[in-house]
Amino acid sequence: MTFTIVRPDRGLAAALQQRIDTKTKPLGALGRLEVLARQIGLIQQTLAPVLRRPHMLVFAGDHGAARAGVSAYPQEVTWQMVENFLAGGAAINVFARQTGMALSVVDAGVARDFGKRPGLIDAKVAPGTANYLEMPAMDAAGRDTAMARGRELARELAGQGCNVVGFGEMGIGNTASASLLTHCLTCAELDIVIGRGTGLDDAGLTRKRQLLARAVARGGRPSDPLEALLQYGGFEIAMMAGAMLGAAESGMVLIIDGFIVTSALLVAHALCPAIIDYCVFAHRSQEPGHTVQLAHLNTEPLVQLDLRLGEGTGAALVYPLVQAAVNFLNEMASFESAGVSGQP
Repeated sequence: MTFTIVRPDRGLAAALQQRIDTKTKPLGALGRLEVLARQIGLIQQTLAPVLRRPHMLVFAGDHGAARAGVSAYPQEVTWQMVENFLAGGAAINVFARQTGMALSVVDAGVARDFGKRPGLIDAKVAPGTANYLEMPAMDAAGRDTAMARGRELARELAGQGCNVVGFGEMGIGNTASASLLTHCLTCAELDIVIGRGTGLDDAGLTRKRQLLARAVARGGRPSDPLEALLQYGGFEIAMMAGAMLGAAESGMVLIIDGFIVTSALLVAHALCPAIIDYCVFAHRSQEPGHTVQLAHLNTEPLVQLDLRLGEGTGAALVYPLVQAAVNFLNEMASFESAGVSGQP
């Protein structure tokens, strides 16, 4: 599978910066919003970017290792939370409604048959991954199918006029999978990138570290992103990586949530480094591995709210900041148009 992402032409950068600098404000006074406005202008290759049909995709999948005790919650919570999403009762539903983002839940590999439901996209590869403590989490065919389906989902959204997409996830045990992927695809040691996930106590955290060390003893530490995904990934992570790559291929703005979503981006970035130009990093998670990921990608998120819920909640919460960056660029008066004396 080959992905082709073209870096935005930076020929427009000077004109965008000039437009930003001549707004009725001191130079740089809008801080990170100015950087964000310039980035979105470059992505869309225009001095007047527009955000159309913003959409949140929440990818759900089960992990075979969950039953070994890597999470504080039982595996059944995955499908129960999908039901909560579909009923409109989860945090991501609240925040997406508040910020005007459409929301779709993608069944990438949940161990449950939901049938046809409004708001649910059935892209199931299999009812969960294998237990990576004993064998690879998935085979190459399953991995590639998941990534291809994710890419197609992004292309379909683009075809419907969407040009900004947020990424979220649900899957009991997926912070463990994200820790293993981060260990493989960055220079960080395993213990540094393992956190409490859904709320493990000290004994649970110790057990999680022991179990993940066992997994690495079996599967090694592959630096190849596709092999790391095969060994330790989840179908929701693989499908998310494919969707990110497909969204960037389509010239969309990608809003990246926390630790698990960024683990999918690590895979996508290792395959196509140009994807980074299309990514807006929402927040810094409380999971310790997220700081490692952000440092590896040489980026800073927009906010730090001490979130660790997942679901795409951070991505939905910062969407108004993305809107603000575009709106000031398009609507704020310049010194000339307002008749205000500019910089000396």
